[in-house]
Amino acid sequence: MKRQRFLKLSAVGTAGLLLSHKLHAKMILNQAYSRDELIGKAPRDLVGNSYLTTMQRDTAKALGLMQQAAKKEGVDIKVVSAFRSFERQKEIFEGKYKRFIAGGDTPEQAVNRIIEYSTIPGTSRHHWGTDLDLIDGSVLAPESVLEAQHFYDSGVFCRLREWLEAHAADFGFYQVYTNHPDRQGFAHEPWHYSYAPVSIPMFKAFIELDLGDILERENILGAEVIQGDFLAKYRKNHLMDINPILLD
Repeated sequence: MKRQRFLKLSAVGTAGLLLSHKLHAKMILNQAYSRDELIGKAPRDLVGNSYLTTMQRDTAKALGLMQQAAKKEGVDIKVVSAFRSFERQKEIFEGKYKRFIAGGDTPEQAVNRIIEYSTIPGTSRHHWGTDLDLIDGSVLAPESVLEAQHFYDSGVFCRLREWLEAHAADFGFYQVYTNHPDRQGFAHEPWHYSYAPVSIPMFKAFIELDLGDILERENILGAEVIQGDFLAKYRKNHLMDINPILLD
């Protein structure tokens, strides 16, 4: 993988559109978000009627415009994961936790394995309906689509990755977990894009929450591990160490 290629491409964009996205984000920054809304328990302003189509309203509009533009160049942008509720994330997390523990892992080992790719319930960006996992529907998809190898070299989603790197910012979307060599936390996800005008202010509100209190109140398996220094490191590396544009 050519890590520096992302850095060069991510700096390219339409200045006017980027400015409008920032202004939009500032306009809604003062919105009040409830704790339950930020952790995926009481979603607001969602549209769509399935796992693949449910997302935040403005995100859906921007996605539609981006899909139309990509289709003109032979790229069929498809969503394989959009809004994800707290309960669904908890099912995913605890399912892996039980499986790893049954295989002989300690609780800490199990949680560390999970957070290579999967978020702790209540901390997923998918809880907001602004973040999408994308593939190219114009090609024959492999059995497991969300693997970085499919987006590089001769992978089937290379053309999609290149198109998104060149054009997604024009529609307000930015890759979250970049391929920057110094980034820590979650592994690189070339398929995961966030609609910045809405996700930036939501993230600013979310990061002020007491994550330790959330984990304790929600009775999540492995919560005894996710506290103190472990939780502080998770917050710094997994939640904060993302594409810097999404922290603006």
